[in-house]
Amino acid sequence: MNLKLSKSQLKRYSRQIVLKNIGILGQKKIIQSKVLIVGMGGLGCPAAELLTRAGVGNIGLIDFDKVDLSNIHRQSLYDTSDLNKSKVLSAKIKLKKINSKTKFDCYNLKLNHKNHKNILKKYEYIVDGSDNFETKFLTNDYCKKSGKFLVTGAISKFEGHIFTFDFKKKNTPCIRSFFQEKNISDDIFNCEYEGILGSVAGIIGSIQSNEILKKILNIGKNLNGHILILDLLNLNFRKVKFNKIKIPK
Repeated sequence: MNLKLSKSQLKRYSRQIVLKNIGILGQKKIIQSKVLIVGMGGLGCPAAELLTRAGVGNIGLIDFDKVDLSNIHRQSLYDTSDLNKSKVLSAKIKLKKINSKTKFDCYNLKLNHKNHKNILKKYEYIVDGSDNFETKFLTNDYCKKSGKFLVTGAISKFEGHIFTFDFKKKNTPCIRSFFQEKNISDDIFNCEYEGILGSVAGIIGSIQSNEILKKILNIGKNLNGHILILDLLNLNFRKVKFNKIKIPK
């Protein structure tokens, strides 16, 4: 890698660089990486913040929504001065204050069948923090077809689910292998009806960012073919394997 770290960067990332699994070479990989975050809500906010602090060089932010007062208890990049403003634009302002060297691409829109390919193809790693199955399946299907690395999260009440899909590996199951029911309802992701403790969102979003960084660095193990289920009310953590199934057309 021809990238040379400045004195400021060496200081900023010194606590990461000192780790034997990262070092200067690993920090360069982080700086040269491109990550897309789908959904700037309870999961996307902590994921975006931690990836920015880690030094990811290019981060895309997708969300069509505006900041609502009910968001602030769990969506950590917003405060009352952001009410009724675009989530992605408000998040960019906060994130730029954290790391001015990171490039942010803001997509103030809803991901759909017409625009998703042109956006997703620009990034190597995808964080899915969306709250509906239409977006999750759309993101999943494109990542599977194009061999992207995808980390999907879901939260409800006191519980969180995390999947990682390394689609460059053969026989990797996808989210459709887990959610097999027809006409499955988005209500399981609906915080308005189900409720969510704000700290649960922060924990799951943080783990999603951790999985992305591990993949960028090619260290540790990921959840490929498994779901990590965290019951944060009773502190029960389970990792459950699920298999690839043939998806009917």
